[in-house]
Amino acid sequence: MRYLFLLNPAAGKQDCTVQLIPQIRAAAARAGWSQANYTIHTTEYAGHARELARAAAQEAAQAGDSLRIWTAGGDGTFMEAMTGVQGFSNAAVGCLPYGSGNDFLRTYGTRRVHRPRCPAGGRGSDHRPAGDQSGPVRHHLRGGSGRAGAYGIPKFRRIPLCGGEVSYLLSIVEQLCGHIGRRVTFTIDDEELTVDCLMCAICNGRAYGGGFLAAPEADPADGWLDVMIVRRVGRLTIAKLLGMYKSGRHFVNGQLTEEAKPYFLYRR
Repeated sequence: MRYLFLLNPAAGKQDCTVQLIPQIRAAAARAGWSQANYTIHTTEYAGHARELARAAAQEAAQAGDSLRIWTAGGDGTFMEAMTGVQGFSNAAVGCLPYGSGNDFLRTYGTRRVHRPRCPAGGRGSDHRPAGDQSGPVRHHLRGGSGRAGAYGIPKFRRIPLCGGEVSYLLSIVEQLCGHIGRRVTFTIDDEELTVDCLMCAICNGRAYGGGFLAAPEADPADGWLDVMIVRRVGRLTIAKLLGMYKSGRHFVNGQLTEEAKPYFLYRR
């Protein structure tokens, strides 16, 4: 068995490498691993985790070894590693939640359930990409104000007491000070919808933005994408919708709630 640790120092509020590298080495020593059993890499640019994961999976496969990869970062780092090992049945990927939002793991439980602990100590959650799929779908695609808000997160997230959820809210507030919404035409299967749209979420996971439950009943394993479209509304109404959207109260038992129907469109 080979182990690869991919640490993203740019994720989250603090550089995780300062804490994790000595912890990984100490835990590996306690587990009796030699330096040949594991490798620690710090990612340096977008796409680096994907490159490192694929190279490690190829090398392990050629040697006839199994590979376990652990990412320490956010959803993006985890997604890169997953796409990197796609097609390698000898590899699985685990996620240590050190990002701003860690929304992928919210589909499976709280951050407490997946609390960071070095895998050599027996903690963590890993995932194996299905070999017969063309590639893992990133758990959330977003548009409109949601996308623009996400782009503003990095400049807020390192402010003290400003974690993933708060930084996302601040980004939304910033965006709402300018132009909001646009007219968008969606083609979903054989249906075409033209909507004055505030934002749109296309999800196979439940949450994004540090805990906004855009698609509270989405399941990454069912092969479906849940599409949530929010109609353009006034700024005063947005405050009401954000509370509903964050908690997932807009969608219950497979359908939009009566309260949500005037503002949301849902397709699957």
